[in-house]
Amino acid sequence: MKKLAIALLFSLSSGSVLADNITNTQCLTKKYDAYIDASLMWYQDLVAITTMTHPDLKEVGDWFLAGRTHHFELNRAAVDYYLINDPSKVAIDQSVESWLKLEQSEIKTLSQRDDKLGQVAKTTFDDRQSPPNEKNYELRSAFADLLSHPSNIKPALDKYNQTVAKTSAMECP
Repeated sequence: MKKLAIALLFSLSSGSVLADNITNTQCLTKKYDAYIDASLMWYQDLVAITTMTHPDLKEVGDWFLAGRTHHFELNRAAVDYYLINDPSKVAIDQSVESWLKLEQSEIKTLSQRDDKLGQVAKTTFDDRQSPPNEKNYELRSAFADLLSHPSNIKPALDKYNQTVAKTSAMECP
């Protein structure tokens, strides 16, 4: 009878630890998703502001935004995967912007996988291996000019900073 009671107690405590881990993982995933969404919105805003004054850069802006989207979606998928399968790869003790560092060689390795993470990694890896858009330098110059006049980007930057601050303040059990 004592063995049964101990086994039952152990299984109940194991179940609550498992539930706590699931809750924590879900919270961390939600926190990282909020950071990714804020980052994507920042780049969308930056491209929109830039192409308003430089409509000739719309195509390269769309190309740039697609690359940024692929990069951030890879990070989202990788954090989702690693939080469950290898939490040591996610530095949750650092600021949310620094949770994941993927080297090009790691992205190449991930791109060989036959799952969602592999597909997203392959897209990002292929982006990085392809030649830049012919107007990439012009776009980067327009970004530099825009960023050198903070009043032009203040609303978008404030929105990003507020969202990231709110995201960083999220506490997970």
